Amino acid sequence: MLFKEYRIKRGLTQEELADKIEITWRQMQRIEKEKSLPSLQTLKKLIIILDISDEDVAQYIKSL
Repeated sequence: MLFKEYRIKRGLTQEELADKIEITWRQMQRIEKEKSLPSLQTLKKLIIILDISDEDVAQYIKSL
């Protein structure tokens, strides 16, 4: 849910965010629903584009 919360705070749709990080909206949907893990490259893009806090990134990685 981390990515969905940040995406909504930034006023982006799944499609818009997916375009920005160069994945399909279906992939973005699966990442948000925690049915799929983002690749390291995709994770980096999400962190940068959504400006995710270091604390939230650390918490996300711990939960994996």
